[in-house]
Amino acid sequence: MKNIAENNLVRFVNISKKKDGLFANFRVKGVRGGVLFSASIAVDMSACNVDVAQDALEKIIEECAKVALREFKKQNFILKV
Repeated sequence: MKNIAENNLVRFVNISKKKDGLFANFRVKGVRGGVLFSASIAVDMSACNVDVAQDALEKIIEECAKVALREFKKQNFILKV
């Protein structure tokens, strides 16, 4: 468990409908700098390359997970104590 690129777990939770649109919700767990962390991510399905009406649920979840992981890796966590 050396870095986040090698050790991350993205788990699909559910799909939620809000007035802004449809969102796929994920939980991410990993290790960065010796610290174990977890985060919740909601991905807007319109930001993914999927057609909600035509694509299979597995494809929708997979594409949204790719977007979630890509954006999660970009983030720098700043903690205020």
